Amino acid sequence: MRYILAFLGCISLVLGIIGIFLPVLPTTPFLLLSAALFVRSSESLYAWLINHRYLGTYIRNFRENRAIPLRVKIVSVTLVWGTLLYCAVCVAQVWWLRLLFVGIAIGVSVHVLSYKTLGK
Repeated sequence: MRYILAFLGCISLVLGIIGIFLPVLPTTPFLLLSAALFVRSSESLYAWLINHRYLGTYIRNFRENRAIPLRVKIVSVTLVWGTLLYCAVCVAQVWWLRLLFVGIAIGVSVHVLSYKTLGK
């Protein structure tokens, strides 16, 4: 079972890393899931993730403060709206798909903005 959890943690980690570059894919939830899976499967993987120079910051900020830095909020919401509005206007051919893209943008924005802002 430990191997399965470690494997799932690695998949979640890869998705979290991809989420850094793709605005629609969330980073922090996948990294939190990776940490939860690693803590149950491998102390060394958990320690590596928590102490990672870049990835550990996402987890520590969220775990300790339940907050998102202002810069991350601005970049996230801007990229989500830019990407999904482009899809709604230029890609989608049917009205319900356009509406779905706008609905996803609203939902993601509300979710991101619902967290406290981490001051720095």
